[in-house]
Amino acid sequence: MSVVSSTPVAAAQAAVKPMICETGWREAILVTVALWSFVGVIYLPILMERHPGEGWTSVVLDEVTLILSMVVALPLFTVFRGTRNWELMPRSLALAGAVLLAAIFQASFDLLYTGFVANRLDTAWENLPTDLSRAYRATFNYVCVFGVNVALFHLISARSHEVRQARELAQALAAAQHAQLAALRYQLNPHFLFNTLNAISAMIVTRRNDEAEVMTDKLSSFLRASLASDPTELVPLDQELSLMEDYLEIESIRFGERLHVEIDCATDACSIPIPSFLLQPLVENAIKYGVAPSLEPVVIRVTGRRDGEELIVTVEDDGRGAGSAVKTGGAGVGLQNIRQRLTALYGENASLTAARRNPGFAATIRLPVVKPDTA
Repeated sequence: MSVVSSTPVAAAQAAVKPMICETGWREAILVTVALWSFVGVIYLPILMERHPGEGWTSVVLDEVTLILSMVVALPLFTVFRGTRNWELMPRSLALAGAVLLAAIFQASFDLLYTGFVANRLDTAWENLPTDLSRAYRATFNYVCVFGVNVALFHLISARSHEVRQARELAQALAAAQHAQLAALRYQLNPHFLFNTLNAISAMIVTRRNDEAEVMTDKLSSFLRASLASDPTELVPLDQELSLMEDYLEIESIRFGERLHVEIDCATDACSIPIPSFLLQPLVENAIKYGVAPSLEPVVIRVTGRRDGEELIVTVEDDGRGAGSAVKTGGAGVGLQNIRQRLTALYGENASLTAARRNPGFAATIRLPVVKPDTA
């Protein structure tokens, strides 16, 4: 059958950018079947006018050629894939030539098929034209539709390419975020380790061997937990607070009665996940700038509570030290580290505020209860 279409062959030429084809045979077959089925529906009234009074048998025989059209369109997909790495002009010419050959083949088959049906199946088909004029019109119509077919190959290929690029970009961003979080997570202040080792050394020199042994065991456990944790892992708040308690126990061996610790977690806040080791820089700042310079006892208080859809965690001390964290209003490296981690995980939905008090210093983290997507 000949097909009516207003789409020019330029549609095929416009669809031939040199790009990597991401489309598989399944998509190509589906789009081809959909296109030619649509053409069959659009062309049905014309077929009914072509076979007046002949019943549905003649119409069905005419529509059967659509199956061949679908089959003929598939080699075009082979050409489309085979020329994907060609330059634009050679590829355009190759696809245009393939479309023209497919159209000539289909139009020629239509003429032969008309003669076969007229001689063997339905004599009414003898009235259908089989001259050159019909062949020309049919060829032009088929060029248009096969051209659209190739354009659809390009469309679904470009779409698949975009989806793949978006997926790869998302994976790259996730990998970059993971690397950023890992880098931020492992920027633990080395002063803690150095100070602890110095304290252990001093205990050994002064023959406080039992205290040195306890401190060494706690340091070992703390560092093991630190290195074993996933930098992007979220842990329940109570687990994070337990780890900070271990950390403060190490420091309490150093400072003795000068350090008092209060940790309080509201029942509805303890199970809320937060980034692992998020509180460590805050607690370390409290030790470094609150406890270490002070000759008087200092209380470090860590609290966690839920306020609607927000988790609020506060680390505060009542020390009278005037370290750099206090002077800079909380713009130290450790606090910047926390802000960057929060931004990487929660965007602008989380925040860290830090301010001097009289006496002491307080840092407050606010983050959403909803678990962030770090995949």
